[in-house]
Amino acid sequence: MRIVLIKICNFLFGKQANNSLPRIWVLAFDIVVLFTSYLISMFLVHYNNLSEGIMFRGWYRIFIVMLVYIIMFLAYRTYYGMIRYSGFDDIRKIFNSCTIALTILILSKVIITQVNPSIVKHILPGYKIILYHYFLTVLFMTLSRFTIRRIYNEFYKDTSGKKQNTLVYGAGEGGVMLLRAFSQDKETPYKILAFTDDNPKKVNKYINTIPVLLPDKAFNDDFIKKNNISVLILALPSVSGERKKELIERGMNYGLKVKTMPSFMQWVDGEIKTNQIQDIKIEDLLGREPIKLGKENVKREIDGKVIMITGAAGSIGSEMCRQTLHYNPQMLVMVDQAESPMYDLQFELKNTPEFKPIIDRMVFIIANVKDERRMKEVFEAYHPQLIYHAAAYKHVPFMEENPYEAVYVNVFGTRNIVNLAIEHGVEKFVMISTDKAVNPTNVMGATKRIAEIYTQSRKCKTQFITTRFGNVLGSNGSVVPLFQKQLAQGGPLTVTDKRIIRFFMTIPEACSLVMEAGSIGKNNEIFVFDMGQPVKIYDLAKKMIQLSGKTDIEIKEIGLRPGEKLYEELLATKENTLPTDNPKIMRAQVRNYEAADVDVLIEELAKALASCDDFSIVRQMKRIVPEFKSNNSVFCQLDQKEE
Repeated sequence: MRIVLIKICNFLFGKQANNSLPRIWVLAFDIVVLFTSYLISMFLVHYNNLSEGIMFRGWYRIFIVMLVYIIMFLAYRTYYGMIRYSGFDDIRKIFNSCTIALTILILSKVIITQVNPSIVKHILPGYKIILYHYFLTVLFMTLSRFTIRRIYNEFYKDTSGKKQNTLVYGAGEGGVMLLRAFSQDKETPYKILAFTDDNPKKVNKYINTIPVLLPDKAFNDDFIKKNNISVLILALPSVSGERKKELIERGMNYGLKVKTMPSFMQWVDGEIKTNQIQDIKIEDLLGREPIKLGKENVKREIDGKVIMITGAAGSIGSEMCRQTLHYNPQMLVMVDQAESPMYDLQFELKNTPEFKPIIDRMVFIIANVKDERRMKEVFEAYHPQLIYHAAAYKHVPFMEENPYEAVYVNVFGTRNIVNLAIEHGVEKFVMISTDKAVNPTNVMGATKRIAEIYTQSRKCKTQFITTRFGNVLGSNGSVVPLFQKQLAQGGPLTVTDKRIIRFFMTIPEACSLVMEAGSIGKNNEIFVFDMGQPVKIYDLAKKMIQLSGKTDIEIKEIGLRPGEKLYEELLATKENTLPTDNPKIMRAQVRNYEAADVDVLIEELAKALASCDDFSIVRQMKRIVPEFKSNNSVFCQLDQKEE
């Protein structure tokens, strides 16, 4: 019987290019329903007088009734939907079209009766037949669609055998909608075998024949192996970050591929789609809530102003460009020295639909911040009112080998932009710094601290704000892209030390915090961000291996690189913080520097830079930043000499 039904379904559904029944067939079927409903209506009204043949008198009136209904079907396109995916929108169309057809027929009968009572019975049937026909038509059309949908879902199965047996965590609205989406999409790779939920009221019940189990019963080796479950989907759109992390790790401990569904706000027309099921992202394992900020302060800061972003083509700079464009700037001036990344950014922004209306407000400039003459031309051409300074060298090992470039770009490049901002009356200058500037152990961190000192020592109308944060997931040079490349190559994953820890946040979080801090900051302030709990890089590597589904990847410990330290800090030992109105942003209390004293130190650094001697450059850096204690064996001797 099953084989016969499958063949029938293949005949009906499998011959079309889009695997669906032709619309004309659906309309033809609905016309048959109309005709059948009319015959049944006549029978119900005249069944007591069948022998007298009353039922067959005026049989031609059926064509007038059907014509009105067919016109409504055409108007509402009731035959356009795929029957096997019929839902409440399709039923609503059927109900509306039939109800209007009923209304037209009754009003016509009333009007004709008033005009010429003698001919009405020759044109339209009685009220009973009209009403019976309406109810039967709605009933049969609705039942037929759900019946065909049920037959299709039950018998027209994917016979490839490639579906993955799936456990769904969450038997609430999210889980029910997920089951509905899978039942309507025969191409889905998932087959739900069981739900599990913490709510005891839902346990030991069934959702469309699928059992709901307690977590302890679902998460055990016997159940998972017996049912060959390979996927866990978290159908908890509003779950907390900590709880989500716990469930992900629980699933991974049983070797399951863990996936998640988006929040309710991301559903399409109130429904979840199969292609919205997402892989777990590494940020889901941070175990904290995503940082969400209000937009009022930032909008007030950016709306209608000329904004400049240096380092615009970098991972942080490019995200800041995207976010800035949402706040209606008068003009966004994007500056970067990297040609290819800048071209990619230009192509992306100009081809993003929501940004196309404001293409004329975007300016893309290839320039180096350390080129004072070129940057002066840019300032004179566009007169920025707000600057986000993201341009910098950030790779610790490279900068240990190239102190000259690190100082030239990070210190003197920043000095160029700061001086030009003052000269051209920029309202606010927001510098993006790093946690590596705190008690630096490497050249890169020390250059950023010197840039902070120079920036904060300026006393003028331009307000200078500095923001510090730790590692950014997915940014250029961060550990996550490195691990992803190593996984793609089959491993091993390399960590410098099992004990090493870092603070992490996502690129959008980092950028939104920078913009928020810039909007609330006053002159000469440094802001640090609440980045949650630090993460062990070794544990991060293990979790990425689990997420990849590969079990034969090893983790190799290679030792700390020059200039690297085990633990990053956001504040120096002599610094404290003060709260702001935003609990995720804190104001740092730091040592104040006089501009004249800083200028003398910077000029000495410029002389050392002119010598192109790495030791002279680093020696002067240590004089400016006494807490700079190098972890690089090449420069450690300078610490001893200074002592």
